Amino acid sequence: MTSARPQIRAAITANYADLSETLRTAADYLADNQLEIATRSLRAIAAASGVSPASYTRLARAIGFTDYEALREQARMELSQRGSSFQDKARQLRNEADQPLLPRQAAACVDNIKALVDDIDPVRLEQVVDCLSKARRTVVVGALASAGFADYFAYLANWFNDRWIVAGRNGASLGGALASLTKDDCIVIVSKHPYAHRSVRAAELAAENGAKVIVLTDSHAFPGLQFADHHFIQRTESPHFFSSYAATLVLIETITGMLVARAGSEAEARIQNVDRHNRLLDELENV
Repeated sequence: MTSARPQIRAAITANYADLSETLRTAADYLADNQLEIATRSLRAIAAASGVSPASYTRLARAIGFTDYEALREQARMELSQRGSSFQDKARQLRNEADQPLLPRQAAACVDNIKALVDDIDPVRLEQVVDCLSKARRTVVVGALASAGFADYFAYLANWFNDRWIVAGRNGASLGGALASLTKDDCIVIVSKHPYAHRSVRAAELAAENGAKVIVLTDSHAFPGLQFADHHFIQRTESPHFFSSYAATLVLIETITGMLVARAGSEAEARIQNVDRHNRLLDELENV
């Protein structure tokens, strides 16, 4: 292929729903082990993953590559590009200080949001909203950079639904929130690279308790994805030293907006009541 090869994880995401069970197994291994793909023989990869060499050849073509060697070359190129640390990226920002960052950052965010629109399956989105709207309780988990976005998700939801909580934040025990989850509950996990161990364990424990697990992440490589009933993958490309959450914010706001629309007059009444109490508590400026 030419330099217009797709990024491997983006290609997997775009085509995952159409893959057979065998090719999905190969795709999951590929997403988690790009270093292995880039450095080991196809025979060794097949032995390690339990998937035949022919299946990897079919996978390469199914996700947009001419053959397995083109896929392997793309893995090598991405690894060389990904090798830079946060410090390296910060240094690059300093070296490019004469180039305005705003238009480059904005362009990357717009591209990420456009990719979200293209990648999201509307049927899956409706299924997730239906799951959340019927849940006895929804627990939101986010750690490291994702913590603030978990807070924002729950903040929006609590305007119209009092059954959402953020676990492991502001004195609330993560274990306490997970211990009482049942099949009638949902857990939403927001986790982007670098992945927090507690988010992976939260997904695992929630699944063991029978709760519906919904994951918002940036790659099939997120280890907690194996426990998810539903997942959405958002691009996070950015010229910044850290990933962009712009597409994730759009998804969070879309889901909460769909929940409000589905809840109808009951949601309107609660929003009005919450607003009234905020004003009584002098939390809002009267303008």
